[in-house]
Amino acid sequence: MALTFVLDPAVTPALRDGILDLWADVTDAGGAVGFVPPVTPDVIRPELVKHFAAMAEGRTRLLVGYDEEGAVAATAFYTFNTHRLMTHWVWLYTVMVHPRHQGRGYGRELLAAAADGARTFDGIEAIRLTCRGGLGLEHFYGSCGYKEVGRVPGAIRVAPGDDRDDITMLLPLG
Repeated sequence: MALTFVLDPAVTPALRDGILDLWADVTDAGGAVGFVPPVTPDVIRPELVKHFAAMAEGRTRLLVGYDEEGAVAATAFYTFNTHRLMTHWVWLYTVMVHPRHQGRGYGRELLAAAADGARTFDGIEAIRLTCRGGLGLEHFYGSCGYKEVGRVPGAIRVAPGDDRDDITMLLPLG
């Protein structure tokens, strides 16, 4: 069964808790979403609060995918550029699909829904995202139409002695 995507859902305690649980579960399953396992929702909460503050300021928007039970199963946050020469593209952050749903094509659905959402934003012509090297994520994003446009070797330190490339990917929306 497909996910149901909602752009700019109302921020409720249930949504907040659903995103925190999703983020912790994705991290603990080895997902590259800004933390390393083990992690708890309480550790993630300050980062989510920053996302919500940016949403309240109009700098960030949220796309949520709900499963058939109505649970938060996927997310992606769009962040708009404030530099006047870069307002024609948007960043995509915290792209997650719950581990129990992986392998069902939901990641592709999430990225397609994210592209559809970005096409509704005035003046947005492309999506950029970054991913952590060493996990093959650039191949997945590439299979979804993104192109690698930059790589900084060793820019992400997962642990002492475990440095990964920071890979920038671009999806033109035209």
